[in-house]
Amino acid sequence: MIGNRLNNITIKRILIDKLKKENAFWSFANENITAENIPDDELIAKTLRHLDLSEINLLFKAYSFKRIKNVWKRMLVPEGEYLYTLNRFFAWYYFKAKHPDAYLQSLTTRYFNRLPQ
Repeated sequence: MIGNRLNNITIKRILIDKLKKENAFWSFANENITAENIPDDELIAKTLRHLDLSEINLLFKAYSFKRIKNVWKRMLVPEGEYLYTLNRFFAWYYFKAKHPDAYLQSLTTRYFNRLPQ
């Protein structure tokens, strides 16, 4: 368990360093960009949005499939057309949707139907 936790912290630090190079934390004060200060959901979302497959694959070593998928559905899918191609790829490649377009449409509809009227 302790070894696993250390591994997760190491992975978080690797991802944060790569995200810093991509300027993904432009709204954060530089001294606040640490593994301890960045929420896991924020790290997952920024990694999916800004980094490459090798770094995204690291996410699956540090976090559960379910957690990553939930963050993706909550934070990236609602962006609709802006991230459509990226989300379509994630739906197909990582989340094994047989019909990614229909899957994304259903997730988007479900998301917007849950918003307060």
